[in-house]
Amino acid sequence: MDVFQKCVDFKRVELAKTTGWYPYYQVLQSGGDHEAIINHVETVMIGSLNYLGLAQDPRVKEAAIQAIEEYGSGSSGSRLLNGTLEVHERLEHRLARFFRKPACQLFSTGFDANQAIIASIIGRHDVIVIDRLDHASIIDGCRLSFGKTIKFDHNDMNDLERILSSLIKPSNALIVVDGVFSMGGDLANLPEIVRLKKKYGCRLMVDDAHGVGTLGINGRGTAEHFGVEEDVDLIMGSLSKAVGSIGGFVVGPEPVINFIRHHARPLIFTVSAPPSAMASALAALDIIESEPWRRNRLWDISTRMRSAFHEMGLNTGPSQSHIIPLVIEDEMTTLMFWRRLLDNGIYANPVVSPAVPPGKSLIRTSYMSTHTEDELDRVVKAVRILVKRMGLAPMSELQEAPELAMSSASL
Repeated sequence: MDVFQKCVDFKRVELAKTTGWYPYYQVLQSGGDHEAIINHVETVMIGSLNYLGLAQDPRVKEAAIQAIEEYGSGSSGSRLLNGTLEVHERLEHRLARFFRKPACQLFSTGFDANQAIIASIIGRHDVIVIDRLDHASIIDGCRLSFGKTIKFDHNDMNDLERILSSLIKPSNALIVVDGVFSMGGDLANLPEIVRLKKKYGCRLMVDDAHGVGTLGINGRGTAEHFGVEEDVDLIMGSLSKAVGSIGGFVVGPEPVINFIRHHARPLIFTVSAPPSAMASALAALDIIESEPWRRNRLWDISTRMRSAFHEMGLNTGPSQSHIIPLVIEDEMTTLMFWRRLLDNGIYANPVVSPAVPPGKSLIRTSYMSTHTEDELDRVVKAVRILVKRMGLAPMSELQEAPELAMSSASL
């Protein structure tokens, strides 16, 4: 069979577009702020990763502009050769100091970071123990490594201990977990994972892409939130979420970072991140440290929205963070829910199989510290009406809602 035949036979997208239910690659005519122009219509954005609103902050944008004036638009080389600019080193020193770790290494993307870290330090006689719901970049890093990968049931500490206790040499094992899981919005049980790590003498890496800036008193993420920073060996993070830029990084012991720096193929064989992105991340870190109100506001918003959805009878899964899924289960119903939200000026992210297991389709909502009360009210009102009209919750839980008295013909 022709190697391209599978592409020719792939009709799912074409069918979805023809029937009007294709939800992806929506075009924005604005930045991903709390309000966004999508298909030339102003919408309330509850699908962004810009959790602290820093991607649109004037100070962050000005830092990027100044970096372009000084360095140009690109770095024009790999970090190993001619692509290490002074601004890269400044950001690495800044991140190491922020996380109170000895050393830091930057990568062009967070996806690159996970592939690079795992594939470079895991050898043929090593074992990677990962949560079954870890991010795709972790899974791909495992595939690129020469070690053995073992998955434990999601956040199941009994299953994790079963695996660790079965290892012949646990000191050759690296546990890798998401700090904040990107679909469920729940947190890794780091206190218990740290206890097991110490008991069996293995190492621990936390992918905190969604926790950096949003969790912890100082914004250092999930490990700070749980008070276990000193016990996490490697913290990987993203600059494209709360930091509002692009890139990935890892902080940890100097020998480990130095080894990654000289063995990681996604670092050595790709052009380094543009100087504008590094400068904007530096400016964002200053704001993260000096303006804790952004984290406090984000948590207030998240608590309010989760409570509102619970009152409607919606299933928000295991969410404990600013990521709140609305678990619809049926794929077509999920796409209908997404489409009707968008038609009424609210953008959220529909997630269907294979990104989630079959029968577990959901609407992924995420919030920003810059959302206004009026915008949040608008979201609650629209979701409540849709839930009733689509029969997604017991009627008794909704029949007293005052918002239902409004005209909802468009819904």
